[in-house]
Amino acid sequence: MSQDQYILAIETSCDETAVAIVKNERELVTNVVASQIESHKRFGGVVPEIASRHHIEQITITLEEALKEADLTIDDMDAITVTEGPGLVGALLVGVNAAKSIAFAKQKPLVGVHHIAGHIYANRLEKEFEFPLLSLVVSGGHTELILMREHGSYEIIGETRDDAAGEAYDKVARTLKLPYPGGPEIDRLASEGEESIDFPRAWLEQGSYDFSFSGLKSAVINRLHNADQKGETLRPEDVASSFQGSVVDVLSTKAYRAAEEYGVKQLIVAGGVAANKGLRKALVDKFEKSETELLIPPMHLCTDNAAMIAAAGAVAYNQGHRSGWDLNANPGLDLEQYGKRKHSAENSP
Repeated sequence: MSQDQYILAIETSCDETAVAIVKNERELVTNVVASQIESHKRFGGVVPEIASRHHIEQITITLEEALKEADLTIDDMDAITVTEGPGLVGALLVGVNAAKSIAFAKQKPLVGVHHIAGHIYANRLEKEFEFPLLSLVVSGGHTELILMREHGSYEIIGETRDDAAGEAYDKVARTLKLPYPGGPEIDRLASEGEESIDFPRAWLEQGSYDFSFSGLKSAVINRLHNADQKGETLRPEDVASSFQGSVVDVLSTKAYRAAEEYGVKQLIVAGGVAANKGLRKALVDKFEKSETELLIPPMHLCTDNAAMIAAAGAVAYNQGHRSGWDLNANPGLDLEQYGKRKHSAENSP
């Protein structure tokens, strides 16, 4: 690139209000995140309307802080990118409308970004991609294996048939009466316990790369209820360790098998559950002697943030993708279709 390119991104898909700026596709300039965990903690989960209200309160403050940290202005930006989906529709709308307003006022190109594409591209802020690559996406709403043969191309070769891994973590955590968010709490307890309870592993049909965690979640909950009825005491640490052992065994084994079958150069881990220490260790152990390079993002890029949206949005922008002023929140945005579509530039600069 003859001169530096700056991409500004906004992320408001769930309960984090985030604004980031990325330089030349891969250099993170600033990444500001306003968390809502304390507001939702008393409810044991994210309340959509409360999340939307917090986004409205925080979006301008977060934007101003990001620009101040970077010592840049909107005029310095080459494009404005934003998460258009999937996510909570009310939350998404705050970010989408903020991005459209900024882009329209300053006549900057506007690019809508898929949230999961963002999680994948968070890894590119640390290391350049080598294709073909495989991404293991593990979050509260998604568990997928995604094959990428080039930038912006996504082929889902495996996905959850019921609960996502993060969703199972949250439900088991609530049954164990752990504080919100439950995933990190189970990970912490698991490191202190023993894998002494035989919980099921859903391998599904031979050769399948799909996932299923509903049966495991139910098995854990039933085991806890049965023990309570019989007056037995189960150590929460052992329950957490046994539950997590089942989850990470299936995730790491299927990811390794898919990486070998497709002959990929890299396995990229993406999504909030990528911060799970048990999963990280299992994958490191599994791929230790593999020719496939394992990429796991640093902790601050695992959970929702705008840096990942800027990284994915920069690639889309440089591929010529543009969104129009009719860009809208799309809570059910499909990743494969997102990768195939052509963005219209008719009513965008």
